[in-house]
Amino acid sequence: MSQTVDRALTILASLGEGPASLEQAAGRIGVHKSTALRLLRTLEEHGFVHRQSDHRYRLGGRLFSLAQQALEGIDVRQVSAPYLASLNERYGHTVHLAVLEGAEVLFLDKVDARYPSGSDSWLGPASRIGKRAPAAATALGKVLLADLSEDQLALTLEDQEFPARTPRSLRSADELRAELTAVRRQGWSLDQGEYEEAVNCVAAPIQGIDGTAIAACAISAPVRLASVSELSRLLPELLCTVEAVSLAYGGSPTPRWCENRCGAKHAVRASHT
Repeated sequence: MSQTVDRALTILASLGEGPASLEQAAGRIGVHKSTALRLLRTLEEHGFVHRQSDHRYRLGGRLFSLAQQALEGIDVRQVSAPYLASLNERYGHTVHLAVLEGAEVLFLDKVDARYPSGSDSWLGPASRIGKRAPAAATALGKVLLADLSEDQLALTLEDQEFPARTPRSLRSADELRAELTAVRRQGWSLDQGEYEEAVNCVAAPIQGIDGTAIAACAISAPVRLASVSELSRLLPELLCTVEAVSLAYGGSPTPRWCENRCGAKHAVRASHT
């Protein structure tokens, strides 16, 4: 490991025990104060440490933000698993869990339909765990894009292409922005054969501790088995499910009301300690 990186990580670990002066930080890594000061100033510039009014250093907000993101990425699949299974058991359709990575969605989990979906269908291997799909062409992606700030969205859509996968595919960033406005207002999104002409999908966001969307859950089905109107009738249960996952992930009380309403079983409360 690089000596500089090793020293920086050692300082961060030591600050986890409480604020420290420049002299204390230098002593903990066995360097001159000038060396410790350069390290601390670099860490401060990136938000990993903060210099207090008493001139001591403590851990910075950027570090806590990264830690929260790491927890969310690790926990959301485990917390969501029983809820996804419950949706699949009740309705038999394919259920997906995905996160946004740039201009794509990454499938974190999947419960396959209880009927044959065809090996060449998007509901088959093309959407298995670890696969990706264009966010703008999927209900999962649109509901996650809708949660981004305007600056984040602009950066995500920069140089983004809009290939016409089906006659229903969105053709431009302007079309996407118009649809995202509706998604923000209603809190859910539809894919009406936009990614694959023979598949309909409805998705809703899972919220993290700070209220932002950290993932999305979707119910997908072949058009021949579920029209858009038929799939839309499952929206109350889908919204109930993502609310239950959000509550469980955030460590709120067990959502018994959700079990009574749609039968979704609660997960063990996630730990964030």
